[in-house]
Amino acid sequence: MEKATFGAGCFWCVEAVFQDLEGVAQVVSGYSNGRIANPTYREVCSGLTGHAEVIQLTYDPAVISFEELLEVFWKTHDPTTLNRQGADTGTQYRSGVYYHNDEQRRLAEEYKQKLNEAHAFESPIVTEIEPLKSFYPAEAYHQNYYKQNGREPYCQFVVRPKVDKVRAVFGDKLRKAALG
Repeated sequence: MEKATFGAGCFWCVEAVFQDLEGVAQVVSGYSNGRIANPTYREVCSGLTGHAEVIQLTYDPAVISFEELLEVFWKTHDPTTLNRQGADTGTQYRSGVYYHNDEQRRLAEEYKQKLNEAHAFESPIVTEIEPLKSFYPAEAYHQNYYKQNGREPYCQFVVRPKVDKVRAVFGDKLRKAALG
């Protein structure tokens, strides 16, 4: 099993995007690469800690590759907006790949370069690709958020469209139970 860490806006959305992929064993919402240890949600939301809202997933590379995870990452958020995703604004919502080893760094940089060269987006990609310096799990009520709170308005209007997109575009990568 290996780990990958991605920031793509609100971690509730990112968690929901990845947690039903075949080969993903666990997804933990949390905070990464900030200036203080063990930050709280309130501290991170202030924008003063330097942390990004991220998910850290544990996956089986024999079932789903890091390249496939990158494909899902790039196609399920807007990597061209600095410090924002939709209405969520602030440095904590920045787009980032926080690599665990040199191979992840290389693959992320190559993928980003190919997307930019192909003009896959109207604007250049601003996603940061940095080593994972720290990861702190978010408070318990943030974990598995969409599955536990799917009827809330934020989940219906912001998270669900991303989940629906994953089902439509990456249906072949989902666990059978997730398709049910």
